[in-house]
Amino acid sequence: MSRTALRICPLCEATCGLTLTIEDTRVTGARGDRDDVFSKGFICPKGASFGAADSDPDRLRGPLVRRDGELREATWEEAFDAVAAGLRPVVEQYGPHAVGVVLGNPNVHTMAGGLYPPVLLAGLGTRSVFTASTLDQMPKHVSSGLLYGDANAIPVPDLDRTDHLLLIGANPLESNGSLCTAPDFPGRLKALKARGGTLTVIDPRRTRTARLADRHVAIRPGTDALLLAAMAQVLFEEELVDLKDLAPHVQGVDELAATLRDFTPEAAATACDVDAGTIRALARELAAAPTAAVYGRIGSCTVPHGTLASWLVDVLNVLTGNLDRPGGALFPLSATDRTPRPAGPGRGFALGRWHSRVRRHPEAKGELPISALAEEIDTATDEGSPIRAVIAVAANPVLSAPDGDRLDKALGSLDFMVSVDPYLNETSRHAHVVLPPPPPSQAPHFDFAFNTLAVRNQVRYTRAAVPLEPGRMAETEILARLVLAATGMHGADPSAVDDLVIGQTLGKAVTEAHSPVHGRDPKELAAQLSGDSGPERRLDMMLRLGPYGEGFGARPDGLTLEKLLAHPHGIDLGPLEPRLPQPLKTVSGKVELLPGPIADDLPRLKQALSERADGLVLVGRRHLRSNNSWLHNVPALTGGSNRCTLHIHPEDAERLGLLEGAPVRVKGAGGEVTAPVEITDGIRPGVVSLPHGWGHDRPGTRMSHAALDPGVNVNQLLDGSLLDPLSGNAVLNGVPVELAPLPAPR
Repeated sequence: MSRTALRICPLCEATCGLTLTIEDTRVTGARGDRDDVFSKGFICPKGASFGAADSDPDRLRGPLVRRDGELREATWEEAFDAVAAGLRPVVEQYGPHAVGVVLGNPNVHTMAGGLYPPVLLAGLGTRSVFTASTLDQMPKHVSSGLLYGDANAIPVPDLDRTDHLLLIGANPLESNGSLCTAPDFPGRLKALKARGGTLTVIDPRRTRTARLADRHVAIRPGTDALLLAAMAQVLFEEELVDLKDLAPHVQGVDELAATLRDFTPEAAATACDVDAGTIRALARELAAAPTAAVYGRIGSCTVPHGTLASWLVDVLNVLTGNLDRPGGALFPLSATDRTPRPAGPGRGFALGRWHSRVRRHPEAKGELPISALAEEIDTATDEGSPIRAVIAVAANPVLSAPDGDRLDKALGSLDFMVSVDPYLNETSRHAHVVLPPPPPSQAPHFDFAFNTLAVRNQVRYTRAAVPLEPGRMAETEILARLVLAATGMHGADPSAVDDLVIGQTLGKAVTEAHSPVHGRDPKELAAQLSGDSGPERRLDMMLRLGPYGEGFGARPDGLTLEKLLAHPHGIDLGPLEPRLPQPLKTVSGKVELLPGPIADDLPRLKQALSERADGLVLVGRRHLRSNNSWLHNVPALTGGSNRCTLHIHPEDAERLGLLEGAPVRVKGAGGEVTAPVEITDGIRPGVVSLPHGWGHDRPGTRMSHAALDPGVNVNQLLDGSLLDPLSGNAVLNGVPVELAPLPAPR
């Protein structure tokens, strides 16, 4: 007998509401939830394939433990015994920093991933922390930290009210949005144009998003910061700067004007391969628009000046008065954010509080560059122990990080490794213990991270659509038990982790003067929490303490878990609103437009005005039916245009003697790969493109469909030496490569 159930899609950042069709305990269909307060029925191919991803037969059903060199099925008790026995000796002999923690992108797509990794890191006390952020978005966190004093204060474009949207390095028609949670991003862009607005796209590829644009600028990869700096210089030169209501909240405008004086459009034109007139037009159009927003994403982050480019995105929004106003770029207010504190100076944001052992990379936001993970394992120095054990949670850095071959060998040399992953993939195959979470239909869902980046304030929660299968363990319990095993509390009830967090959070809240529970008894507050599990009680606590919460009786009409459960399609909390100066945590209490680390890095950008690499450069690309390396084992999401091919412009193909479909050798600093040629005028001359997340050809994995068409690992072309110095983010775009044709296979 079939039934339906609601579920928020966890397969990309759009967080669309789904209505699942379920036969017995199997998801047989998925459609958009038309009553969802945020997505209103929108669905993409990934969401439509939810059932196929959920029931993938290659998903591990129980834990694996390495015995006599082979991973074999084990009980959950045996698995966690092995975790405790493998991790604790490393900590006790070599210290906590000898344990590396690697967190992958899927963590932010699960409720468990939002709740437990911070507890794990705090309990371990390790500084050897590596995440997918340094392959993607760390420049935005660093620039926000320096501008606003909070690395998580990221303004998002007000898509539904803006008159002018400038996208740089972003392709939301394929990605569905990133660091900007917006169901039906394509529809929102079409609505912008329908109401007479303007869409400008800066991208070396004529992507689907670029084809929708009123103006497409095919920039030379890696020069995003130069173009944006030249636009800012035009605003100053032509007296187009107008901070409007922002003026009382900003410092450093005059200093910025002096610093950017040399970044004229004429000076930047050659390096960017964009004529000066176009750069001036971009700046003038931005300044003239009634409202406008500049939005940059992965293409502008994964370049040598990624932090400067991310900073300049916000600089342009500030200089045109479009930061923190409707139709511009605004700071979302999530239902589980902490109660807003009174506006005023804060502690600010610091970089480089510690460094990696080998190449002395500074930490950023508590993380080290994931490009340095291999060397931190396989290289001895006089300073501290190498990493001897790794905890990998939803991470596949062998494919996602530079020089996967070196990391592959390094992971194989560890004393111990535990991987939380539903698959035996290119990374988890090295683990001594694999702990597989259940399929998403069997897990509850709340978007802790993405609601802080949403283009409209709203709150939604869905419980598991399907009961947990016998023999499965909830992902929340897996991670809670992992915390206990890693921190010397193996064998304790996993509910102790949630109780500890609740006690600590409420204990702190009652001491804060601005808190709705100031001066109250934490135990009495804890007794009021509702929910069927520890994670639900924590969610209830966060909702009650949050900006819309009922404050444990202080605001009776506010949010609680019970109220949220009574609204299965979510609760709309309204459009984004101006919030400055409240989000600012800088030492000055203002937007610090020219922070010291930024000013110190600008000479490096100025030097780039006179640099232009000869030869071809490489960029990545994304596909609507893919998400990094996650979904290549789902037949419905592979094939067609979702292929691992090398895009090249017809002029370059003719010059190099490359034919459509023929194999070509691509060589970079980290190695070489062979891929079939796809000739297209959708990419500018001098640039080639390979997609990210492929390379499913290593032995010892259990991903049968992905192995049929494995593709190649584009990150093997990188040796890990190229990083944005401020953020530690890997340089993945604008990388020099060489091509050589190969004989076609017979």
